[in-house]
Amino acid sequence: MTEQESASLYQRLGGEQGVHRLVDAFYQIMDSRPDTAGVRALHPEDMSSSNQKLFMYFFGWFGGPPLFTDAYGHPRLRARHLPFKIDVSERDQWLLCMAGAFKQIDLDMQLAEDLWDKIAPMADHMRNQDDPALSCSAEVDSAEKSD
Repeated sequence: MTEQESASLYQRLGGEQGVHRLVDAFYQIMDSRPDTAGVRALHPEDMSSSNQKLFMYFFGWFGGPPLFTDAYGHPRLRARHLPFKIDVSERDQWLLCMAGAFKQIDLDMQLAEDLWDKIAPMADHMRNQDDPALSCSAEVDSAEKSD
């Protein structure tokens, strides 16, 4: 195993400065793109608190010290997001911002892939609204199986 492969995502991002760069780019993109207005609307006008919490969460989740859990306890991410309507559209907008942040800070391709493999399933887990298209296909599948 190479030194790069054994390093945490936190280390590979460049530690605290790298996590800050990623999160700052993410929120700058969210705040500036019209096609992310749906996910932007879920945030307060001043996103500095959201920025700080995501920074703290990523800091520990990527392998640095557990800043978020030290300050707030267990992340309980899905429970913390239940008050907000998050469906496929909001998930995709959030991921669009994250992909844009990867490009903006010019992440190495392998690091971007490794981060995406961790972030994308977490983003999907935050969904708390059924996707009507999926619901319809599930109903069709169910009906076909009962015939």
